[in-house]
Amino acid sequence: MSATARVLVGLAAGAVIGLLLAGWNPALALQVANVAQPVGKLWLNALQMTVVPLVLALVVVGVNTATDAAASGRIARRAIVVFIVVLTGGALFAALAAPMVFSLFPHNPALIVALDHAAIPAAAQAGPISWADALTAMVPNNAIMAAAQSAMLPLVVFALFLGFALTQLAPERRALLMEFFQAIADAMIVIVRWVLWAAPLGVFALILSVCARSGLGMLSALGVYVLVECLLYLSVTVMMLPVAVVFGGERLRRFAAALVPAQVVALSTQSSLASLPAMLESADRRLGYPQQVTALVLPMAVTLFRLTSPVQYVTSAVFIAWAYGIDLSTAQLIAGAMLAVVISLGSVGLPGQVTFIATNLPVAQAMGLPLSPLGLMLAVDTFPDAFATLGNVTADITAASVVTRQSRGDAA
Repeated sequence: MSATARVLVGLAAGAVIGLLLAGWNPALALQVANVAQPVGKLWLNALQMTVVPLVLALVVVGVNTATDAAASGRIARRAIVVFIVVLTGGALFAALAAPMVFSLFPHNPALIVALDHAAIPAAAQAGPISWADALTAMVPNNAIMAAAQSAMLPLVVFALFLGFALTQLAPERRALLMEFFQAIADAMIVIVRWVLWAAPLGVFALILSVCARSGLGMLSALGVYVLVECLLYLSVTVMMLPVAVVFGGERLRRFAAALVPAQVVALSTQSSLASLPAMLESADRRLGYPQQVTALVLPMAVTLFRLTSPVQYVTSAVFIAWAYGIDLSTAQLIAGAMLAVVISLGSVGLPGQVTFIATNLPVAQAMGLPLSPLGLMLAVDTFPDAFATLGNVTADITAASVVTRQSRGDAA
């Protein structure tokens, strides 16, 4: 049985047992929930302990990877700029749209009580923060203290400065430090894999505890999360069409028709890498883009450019706020969106479920939100994967169209 299937079995078993206990004997259900709750907390704590060193290492390595790619030529530099701009647009769209969409669904007050019992406190108090506080908190006066307090936004800002500083060192010294940070990231990923081996038990304990207290509330909330995530994935996918028309100089019907083969592969394989041959076929033969552009931009896009990733991170954080009845301020939403872009660029090559924990948890922490729902969200986040890959593949070819137009402008 695959790891995903085992986690889903744990989710289903915990939900069924929790609901049956709640319907049969509420007092017993509460006792069982109190026993299961520490097990779920222990598992979440084990996941959380790797996040600070992992994010620091990933951002440092990611900055240097992107810098090396940009230094390889004009086309690569343009591609990096396009990636960052589009990722930022997607993240800001999610920060605007996600709270509005979640507000359309009724909120279950019992869910707050159930989640509070299983909650791991966030690094900061949830609630509105002023623009002045948000701005001054971005740059840490003590990077070690920021790491100790799991203050993710100032920690990432420090990691960005450190990453760019490494690009100014002598090549041999830079290579030595890059090996060090890559080793840190690899070691943290090994630990996360060990912890994820126990994911079925952790998810079972979490969902049992919450369902025993809130009944169907958590299951319906997870359904809302999956639905909103799919809607936002489809929205940003459709938004790529006007980007290609306005900035890529494409004709809408021609571009949409050329996307279809790559999109079909994306939906069927749920892998951007597996869709790369179909993307190259569409870009080269159907759209007529220069091979020197597509051969560089599309492979870069598969590794560095995942449009739906910041959308997912922001949507996950907004879902947690909705589940707890927390009103997020504009400053929190924008800070989360900007951090989501950086995390997305730094999470190149992370495998499977490791990606969810290493990327969603820092954004939720930075926005001052509780973290307990993340274990349950990990279990159901595999359902929207096909739509995520669809959006990423569509955005990859869109980026190639924009870079192609810019390159042709130079030639003219």
